[in-house]
Order: sequence, then structure tokens, then C-alpha cells
Amino acid sequence: DRILLFSKVDQIYRHSSAAENHVFTPKTKELIHLTTQGKHINAAFSPSGKFVAYVRENNLFFYDLSTKEETQITQDGEKNKIINGFTDWVYEEEFSFHEAFFWSPDEKNIAFYRFDESEVPEFNMPIYGSQLYPSDFKFKYPKAGEVNSKVQILSYNLASQKTTTVCKTIENTFEYVPRVQWATNQKLAYQMMNRHQSELHINLFDVSTLKTNPIYLETSETYIEVPEDWFFKNELLFFTSEKDGYRHIYQLNLITYNVNAVTQGEWDVISFYGIDNKAEYVYFASAEESPTTSQIYRIKSNGKGKEKLSSKHGWNTADFSKGMNFFINTWSDANTAPYTSLHNAKGREIRMLKNNESLNKRLKEMNLPSKDFFSFKTEIGHELNAWIIRPMNFRSDRKYPILLTIYGGPGSQQVKEQFGGANYLWHQMLADMGYIVVSVDNRGTGARGAEFKKCTYKQLGKLELEDYIETAKYFLKQTYVDAQRIGIWGWSYGGYMSSLALTKGHEYFKAGIAVAPVTNWRFYDNIYTERYMQTPQENASGYDDNSPINHVHLLSGNYLLIHGTADDNVHYQNAAEMTTALVNANKQFDMFIYPDKNHGIYGGNTRYHLYKLMTDWLKEKL
Repeated sequence: DRILLFSKVDQIYRHSSAAENHVFTPKTKELIHLTTQGKHINAAFSPSGKFVAYVRENNLFFYDLSTKEETQITQDGEKNKIINGFTDWVYEEEFSFHEAFFWSPDEKNIAFYRFDESEVPEFNMPIYGSQLYPSDFKFKYPKAGEVNSKVQILSYNLASQKTTTVCKTIENTFEYVPRVQWATNQKLAYQMMNRHQSELHINLFDVSTLKTNPIYLETSETYIEVPEDWFFKNELLFFTSEKDGYRHIYQLNLITYNVNAVTQGEWDVISFYGIDNKAEYVYFASAEESPTTSQIYRIKSNGKGKEKLSSKHGWNTADFSKGMNFFINTWSDANTAPYTSLHNAKGREIRMLKNNESLNKRLKEMNLPSKDFFSFKTEIGHELNAWIIRPMNFRSDRKYPILLTIYGGPGSQQVKEQFGGANYLWHQMLADMGYIVVSVDNRGTGARGAEFKKCTYKQLGKLELEDYIETAKYFLKQTYVDAQRIGIWGWSYGGYMSSLALTKGHEYFKAGIAVAPVTNWRFYDNIYTERYMQTPQENASGYDDNSPINHVHLLSGNYLLIHGTADDNVHYQNAAEMTTALVNANKQFDMFIYPDKNHGIYGGNTRYHLYKLMTDWLKEKL
């Protein structure tokens, strides 16, 4: 009945933004301007659409669309000190949400996060713009080992106008509250984790009795992935866990507290889509057929009667309707643009929505070489999955340079039988120029079980680099490879790894590009870094042994370092300190800085300039 409109949007961090908001009612043509006292963050309808809640100046409000009255729930919001209904920087980035308020289904209560970040150390970045004097952007950023925000979950009752404390974090005990949602009209569920993220508690808080009931506890010798997809249905909780060695779906009975596996096997659930209204079927995507592919399934909530709903080999994703009666299936493979279709709950295709026929025809006319998949065994005995793009008219009796494109971070995947990716056509262009482009999923990456993923615990970079060296060794055995021209490049974690490859792995790589790299894990945020490394105080050698900044004296190949000065995620400090270390070691290298650009390094002509820079540099150096 109503449409919430956003305009004049100002980006805050990677996902969050502030905007002016209007509500339009098509039937009456009424347009309500909500943003009369400043832009809103996270404006969203209540379940029935009767209210709109939002954050302004770090305080939480809601607007009653029938009475046209605004109610202010909190009063203590203050920049870089107190945040209500919105997340601090590190929660947004590492727990992957920024809307931090939650309406109860009956709209009688609204739960929300309150962050006290007053003791969190502050980071500042100069913003140059076209000003005579740069401005200074300051925000709270807890680096590894540093103090976190003190977090509370509160619940506000609309009738009584009273706010109740649901829970609060306790330093070094319950450090994080990564997820909150209403289980029923009266019961609020929340997850709590310790600082190492090796202990997960799920609790239920009853807003009528003010009592808390612990319902689930899980511990790990390494770390626990946050159950991002969790659903309550008919006194049952469905959630994901890796506790048996693979990511699977479990059912928790809220009366008996029995926990039963819904899915089982030596394969990972990739996405958990939900449960139908009767809690009869559970819908998910998995890597059961191969870690490089994704197929959609449903299974009865008792773990029986599994059915495959997707039909094409490659990468399938689903977007389900609210009742799980229909889903939109998007399929592609590495060499075919996406095919999007509407299906019923049994998987039968109802109609094609978009087949990308013209794009596929255009790609065929371009005569692009195929992206081919293979696996190889390292000298240590590990099987690694990879893809390769060879130049058109490839000949095995010729010598070609190799460019390894990597990311490699925990749980990530680059080797997927899926179309496109941000660099697909650039890699095709490099192949057209005579390069062989290769990607490999090293130890630590996803869809191959917890042991494969978590083996890098407390030593990020070590095993990943071993696998990139093993990849170089594999290609050195191929007759068509120019042994003197093996290069590597990556962005963010990939930039970290390419920097490590050019230093600790310098014997195998002639050239490397690092875009926005971490160069010392001590500079990065605590939620991400400590999940895999614990704190610097506990694991100093783990931090130092594999931070490229400590191995610059080994650099012998060509190294290009690229960074944006307004990178709020991987701070420009990483590039600045790496530069100082390289200069002190008397190492020559190339560098390019993009003023006022964040971690994505985009806007205007920036992306074109960046990729032309890297292309020209590779032509000269590799």
C-alpha cells in the first residue's frame, strides 16, 4: 500500500548510508516527507507498514503514518560516542549488518542495539577534495587487540514507552552480540560470543516476564562462524553449524532442547534459504556435487526426503517468496551469462524471466577463450581446485607468461563455475595479450569443510603462500610456461597475499600487484583478525611471521603497491608503513595512490585509470 523512497543518498561506510525519506501512498497519491530535521539512516517499515523507524543523529525514532507523529525512543546519541539503532564500524564490516533495530511481529515492541564506543580508539583520515586545507574524518576503529564498543540490546514498548535492557556485553567474557531477531511476539532471540569467537550462546528473552532462557551453546577449538541464517517456526529453531566438520542445518526443539541434524554428509551447505510455513520443508543450496558448483535442494525438516530442485550444472542461487511457495533461480556457468527463471517449490520452471540471449550472442562473437577448471595435487599431497584461461590459439610448443589472480581469505572462493566476476573481461583481455591467467583456491578457502578452511588458524598467510608456491611449481613443470615470467596479483586479502608472495615467496614470482593490501595484521580490525589469529598479545609470532612488512628485505621482483587514501577498511597506513619498510631496506618498487578513494577505489574515471595502470605495468614488468 505504501512505498518508502530514498533520495540524496550519502554513503557512510561500505553498506550504510544516510538519505532523505518520503512515503508515497499510490491509492491516495499522498506523499509524506519524513526527513524534515536531517537525513535518516536505516529507514524501514514496520511489519505491517504502519510505522517507519529510522536513526537520526545516532538516536532511534519511529513515525506513525496514521497520526503523522514522530516518537523519539532514545536521547543520548552522540557522534563517536553513543549509537542507537545503528552499528559501529566493525559490526557493519565484520558481522555484515547495519540496520540495528527489530520490530516484534505484532509491532508492540522494537528491540535495538546501543553501542557505547567512547573508549574505542579513534582513527582519522585526511579528506583532500578541492579544499585549500584538507578536512579530517574521524571514526572509531578497534584494531587487533584494542578495546571494543560496549554493546547493549534494549527493547522499547510502544504502549508503556518504557525501555528494558535485554542483555549487555561483558569485556573478555561475552564480547559480541552478532545477531538478534524476534522468535515470537514476546520472545527475543539473541546470539552472544566471546572475544575469540570460539563460544556461541543463543538465548531467549521474554519481554513480558523479563526472564532470559539459554537455549543453545556451542564451542570450538578454533572459531565459530556466526549462524547468519536462523529461523524460528512452531517452537523450533533452524540454524547452521560446522560442529560435525561441515556446514549443515540443525533443528533445535525449544521445549525439549533436543538438537537434530537436518542435513548430513561430507559437503557444505552454501546458503540456507528458509522453512515453509508448515515447517515441513527446509530449502538450501549446497556444494554436495562439487566445491566449485552450487545446487538448490529441499529436505523435510526431519532430515528425510531430500530433493534436488535445480537442474543445470554450474552455479545456482535462489530467491524465495515469503511463504517459500516460489523461488527465482539464477543459474550460470563459467562461460555462460546468467539465466533467470521462476519456479514453484518443487523446482518446476514456471517461466523464463531473463535469458541474456543477446549478451551470450555478443560474447560468442567476441570469440573469447573458455575458462576451464582443473585440480592438481601439491608436493605435500593437498588437492587444490583451480581455473585457467589460455590465450586463443594456444599452442603447447610456445612459452607463455602466467598471471596468478588470488584472494585466498578464510572461507572465500574464487574457483566457482559461475559467470563473470569483477575482473572477468580484464582477465580475458590479458589472455588476448598472450598471458595465461590462473586462479586457485588455497587451503583456508570455503566449501570443503571446516578442517580445510580452519587449518590456517593463528597463522594467516603461511599455508596460503605455500599453496601459491605449489601452484607456481606445478606450472613450472608445464612445457608451455615461461619460467622467468610468473606473476601474481590481488586486492585486499589478495593484495596481502601477493605482497607476501613477492617477499617470502620471491624465488617463484617475478612481478606482483597489491591493491589495498593488509601489510601488517596489527593494523586491521579486531573482529576479523582475532577470529582467525587471536589477539597480538596472545599470538605475536602469528602476526609477525606472515606480515609482509616484516619481510621486505627479501623482495627481488617487480612490485606495484596501490592504495586509496580514504580507505576506512584497510587503512592507507598499511601502504605508508610498507613504503617506509621498503625504503629502509633500500628496495625499489612502484606505487600509485588514489586520493580520497576508499577500499573499492572507484568513482568517475578511477576504475578505468586503475586497470589501465595495471595493464601497462604488467606489459612492462611481466
